[in-house]
Amino acid sequence: MSGVSLVEALKAFGVRRFLRYIDADPEKRVLKAVNWLLRFSKDNHVAPQLQAVRNALQDPENNWCKLGMSFWTDIDDGVRHRVLENFVVNAGIIGLKRQDKIREEHGCNVPWAILMDPTSACNLHCEGCWAADYGSALNMSFDTLNHIVEQGKELGVYFYIFSGGEPLVRKDDVIRLCETHGDCVFMAFTNGTLIDEGFADEMLRVQNFVPAISVEGFEESTDSRRGRGTYQAVMRAMDVLRSKKLLFGVSCCYTSENTYTVGSEEFFDHIIDAGAKFAWFFTYMPVGVNASPELIASADQREFMCRQIRRFRQTKPIFTLDFWNDGEYSGGCIAGGRKYLHINANGDIEPCAFIHYSDSNICEKTLLEALKSPLFMEYRTNQPFNCNHLRPCPLLDNPEKLAEMVERTGARSTDLANPEDVRDLASKCVGAAEAWAIRAEALWEEFHRDNAAGS
Repeated sequence: MSGVSLVEALKAFGVRRFLRYIDADPEKRVLKAVNWLLRFSKDNHVAPQLQAVRNALQDPENNWCKLGMSFWTDIDDGVRHRVLENFVVNAGIIGLKRQDKIREEHGCNVPWAILMDPTSACNLHCEGCWAADYGSALNMSFDTLNHIVEQGKELGVYFYIFSGGEPLVRKDDVIRLCETHGDCVFMAFTNGTLIDEGFADEMLRVQNFVPAISVEGFEESTDSRRGRGTYQAVMRAMDVLRSKKLLFGVSCCYTSENTYTVGSEEFFDHIIDAGAKFAWFFTYMPVGVNASPELIASADQREFMCRQIRRFRQTKPIFTLDFWNDGEYSGGCIAGGRKYLHINANGDIEPCAFIHYSDSNICEKTLLEALKSPLFMEYRTNQPFNCNHLRPCPLLDNPEKLAEMVERTGARSTDLANPEDVRDLASKCVGAAEAWAIRAEALWEEFHRDNAAGS
C-alpha cells in the first residue's frame, strides 16, 4: 500500500481482523460488531453510517439487512473479502484521513474517486453518445493509467472507475491494473457485451473489479438506443457474473423516452432478480455538438425518478445512487475534485464526465497540480452551485454557472473533433433548468418539511 504510516498500518491490521471476525458468522456477529464500533467511534466520517447500519440490521426483514446478508450468500468469498477490505480499510480509514490532510495543506479539493477513460472507442453506437469509432479513437497507455493510480493513492484515492467509450475494449489492461493495485477497488461503466466466461474468470482471479452494466430498461428500450441484440447480450453477461458469484450492478441513463420504464417497480425487481447489488442512475445530458436535447428528461420525469428511487430505498434490497437527485445527501455537486474528477482518453483532466472542458492534462501536470488549476479552484470556490441541492449541477441545473467558470479560466473544449462553445452547450439546458427550478423548490420544501416532522 502506497505511503502507509505506522499508525495507518496498525489501524488497517485491526480492521482486517475485525472483518475476519464478522466473516466467520455474519448473521450473529455483524450487529454485535456494529454496536461495539458505535460505542467507541469518534470519527465523524463513520458514525452516522454505522448508526444507519445498526438500525437496518435490527430487523431481519429490512431491505438493507437482506442486501447486506446477500453479500455472504451470493458473492464469492475472495471477492467479498477483497472489496470490503479495500473499501473499508483503504478507501475509508486510510484514504479519507489522507485526503483531509492534503485538502488542509494545499487548500484545494481532493477526490474520493477518480473516473478515467482507457479509450474513447466503443463497440456500440448509442443515440446521443460521444464515443468514437475505433479508427478515430484515443487511448491512454497502460503506463499512464498506472501512473494515475499511483498518484491517486498518494492523495488517498483507492477507488477508480473506468468509462469511455467502452472500457472493456481494453480489458487486458483493465485486469492488469487490478492486479497491479490489489489495494484498490476498480469499477467500470460498461455496456456489458464484452463480458464472457473468460473475463469473468479473470475477475474472480483479481477479486477487485466490479462492473456496472448499462441498461436502458427492458429489451425494446435498450435495443432502441444501443442496437438490436444488445439487451440479450447484457442479460447473458449478468447470467455469467451471477453464476460465478461475482459482484456487479447496473448503470441506467434515464431520458425523455425511458424514464417511466427504468423507474418502475417491475424494472427494479427485474435487475434485482438478475443479481445486481447496486444501481447508478444518470439523467441524459446534451453534451457534444451531435447531442439530442430532446432526450433531456422533463421536470415531471425527473420528479418521478426522485420519488421512485427514494421509495425503493426503503423497500428494495439494492443500493441506489441518483447522480443528480441525490445532491441533498452529498451537499451539492460532487465534481471538480470535491468527491471525484474525470480524465478522458486524451489525458485531459476534467471536472466531470459530463463537462468536457479542461485546463490541465495528465501528461503535463500531476493530479495535485490539476486540482490547484484555475478551473478546479473555480469549482471549489463556487460549490455548492445552488443552495437547493436538488439543483446541484452547474450545467443542467445552473447552466450560467458553468459558462462563467469556463470563460473566467479560459478552459478549452476537450472534444478534439467538434469543439463545443460553452455558451452553446449551456443554451441547450436553459429550458430544462428553468422548468426544474420551479419543481425543485417545491420538492425541497416538501422533503425538509417531512424531515422536520419526523425528527
